[in-house]
Amino acid sequence: TVETGEAAAFFSGTASLEAEDEATVVARVGGVVEAVLVEEGTYVEAGQPLARLDDDRLRLELSRAEVELANQERVFERTQKMYDKQLVSAEEFERIRSEYETQKVARDLAAMQLAYATIRAPIGGVVSARHIKTGNMIRENDPAFRITDFDPLRAVMHVPERELNKLREGQTALLRFDALPGEVFTGRVKLISPTVDPETGTFRAIVEVRDPSRRVKPGMFARVRVQYDRRPDALLVPKQAVLEEDDEAAVFVVEDSIAVRRIVTTGYTSGDRIEIVEGVRAGERVVVTGQSTLQDSARVEIINQP
Repeated sequence: TVETGEAAAFFSGTASLEAEDEATVVARVGGVVEAVLVEEGTYVEAGQPLARLDDDRLRLELSRAEVELANQERVFERTQKMYDKQLVSAEEFERIRSEYETQKVARDLAAMQLAYATIRAPIGGVVSARHIKTGNMIRENDPAFRITDFDPLRAVMHVPERELNKLREGQTALLRFDALPGEVFTGRVKLISPTVDPETGTFRAIVEVRDPSRRVKPGMFARVRVQYDRRPDALLVPKQAVLEEDDEAAVFVVEDSIAVRRIVTTGYTSGDRIEIVEGVRAGERVVVTGQSTLQDSARVEIINQP
């Protein structure tokens, strides 16, 4: 029986997942690794300590800078009082003030170097790689960790330009992964590239997916389906009822035990059913088995009617 139901159109593609945000954490100062505070797989917040370096020398340098700053501050205060009484020249006063300001900068730099002895996470995410061990000597700008933000992940598809008008930002996408059989994850189209690559004839479409369980990981192969249209009151028949010959689609409709061949226009496919845009009416009966041997207007006897 020709039924009324929903027919939907999907674009299907494949992509590898990648993290939207990923950072290689480097040492800002050199030194011996005193303690590693996180391991691979640990979730960290932005600014969280990841490791500590031996900071004895840096603490001494900060102490020296603070002592020198205190001396310079006393000299500056005395000079300022003398300048107010016009006992020193303006040039001398400016020289002392400049030395005082320079020493404040030196103190701040020493404090910053000491702070850099604690390696911190620049972004929130999961520690996906650890490159250091306790006791290692690490130099400035050496990589120490890699942090990957799993929320969100994105699937980058390269879509043929003929599909450009079908995809729009905000559309719902369904993702399946070979590594997680039987499970379906929901995402959305986040970005459609405004340009087409002239060499490949494709444009980039980025699908964003969020997985609080973190079972979906960067590098996984994804099969993506994006629904770009739906018709809630479509006429549907089983796919096997449609015969295709010479670029023409047809079905056999049973009218008073006569099988009448009708040319039809098909639309979207939904599972095992296909939309008939033109050629049949709701409630009519179509042949789904044995129609390949039927002739138009042949008399038939229905022996099985679903």
